[in-house]
Amino acid sequence: MKTYDLIIIGGGPAGLSAGIYAGRAMLDTLLIEQAQDGGQILQTAEIENYPGSELEESGATLIDRMSSQVKKFGIEQVYDTVTEVSLEGKVKTVVGSRDRYQAKTVIIAGGATAKPIGCKGEDDFIGRGISHCGTCDGPFFRGLDVYVVGGGDAALEEAMYLTKFAKQVTVLHRRRILRAAKSIQEKAFQTDKLKFMYHTVIKEVKGDGILESMVLENVKDGTVTEIKADPNDGTFGIFVFIGYSPATGLYQGKLNLNDKGYIITDEDMKTNIDGVFAAGDIREKSLRQVVTAAADGAIAAVQAGKYIEETEETA
Repeated sequence: MKTYDLIIIGGGPAGLSAGIYAGRAMLDTLLIEQAQDGGQILQTAEIENYPGSELEESGATLIDRMSSQVKKFGIEQVYDTVTEVSLEGKVKTVVGSRDRYQAKTVIIAGGATAKPIGCKGEDDFIGRGISHCGTCDGPFFRGLDVYVVGGGDAALEEAMYLTKFAKQVTVLHRRRILRAAKSIQEKAFQTDKLKFMYHTVIKEVKGDGILESMVLENVKDGTVTEIKADPNDGTFGIFVFIGYSPATGLYQGKLNLNDKGYIITDEDMKTNIDGVFAAGDIREKSLRQVVTAAADGAIAAVQAGKYIEETEETA
């Protein structure tokens, strides 16, 4: 079986960035992606905050250019679902549903998936009214009504941030007691243009191409209400912050994870196993954006190259 210098698991911004840097460093690299390059960013209709983004940039167009760069540097790529990994020792083994692969180093860049609302019609409006990133999409809802789903730290912090753009921000929470830290709650309660609806869940979202209405249910008394977009606006925004699920099931018991399941790394993307790195949304970090994922991938690839050089020098 061929032994690569590097295997990258995941073809999102972190994995593609790692591929670009690995290719430029002449590392014999294999990139494994389960389905389609891009990951979550493919759901984003417009991108304004990635440096160098073109006019009318979308997640798909940005990823297309990243993928082309990876191919330019001769990175080998396969589409396979990773089912098992053996990361200890000098040679790492990655098992997919189609084949087995080996490498001296591995970069794990499988990402994380935002937890869905779970309401009817949700999938039709991801990137068309429903977002999971206030920093990414907040400016697109300037002057519109915005609803934030969640009651934790992230939900309230993003809700306060969104008041910079929105006409009105309303936090929808299924309980009466918020989960956010008291200090964050106090700040939120004092924020202009921010209000709260408790005991409330979204049952359905509707619209013709864009989000135009939503059906809410009061879980305490069963009352159902339909909220429609202001006729002068035509649409509104829903931002969902009820957590993420990192794709780390394969690594439990093998890598150090935090209490939320994210891979713990140092600033060089190193995990607790020599020669194994993690990059992007799958690792513990404070900001999950395309630009930070790309930076993680670059660092991880450079460190993988250094690890190979150091181990070969001492062999």
